[in-house]
Amino acid sequence: MSTDHEKTPDDKTTRDEFRDAVTMTASELRHWLDTDESKSVGQKPSGGGESTGHESGRHIIRILDKKQGDYTDADYTHMRKVVGYVARHSAQRPDGDVQDTAWRYSLMNWGHDPLKE
Repeated sequence: MSTDHEKTPDDKTTRDEFRDAVTMTASELRHWLDTDESKSVGQKPSGGGESTGHESGRHIIRILDKKQGDYTDADYTHMRKVVGYVARHSAQRPDGDVQDTAWRYSLMNWGHDPLKE
């Protein structure tokens, strides 16, 4: 029996990549998602409402608040989605100071603050 509670051999890799991608703590992310800046970015449903990234941030908090052995298949699926998003979006880094940019705010909704690297 594995002490890492892997359901598949890829689960450890997924967890490691997720930990690398998510640079914010659950507390930091929870606080960030309450800001106007967080709510101002991202793709929203056609009728309005919460953006995809904002919803993702709430799922990331739930993952960060769990014990590793309690991760569900949906959690692992979301971890892989987060890793992919952070990698793709990070590659599109704009020139100059990114402190107050929609690019940074979008990444932060996904748990990644590029200024913490």
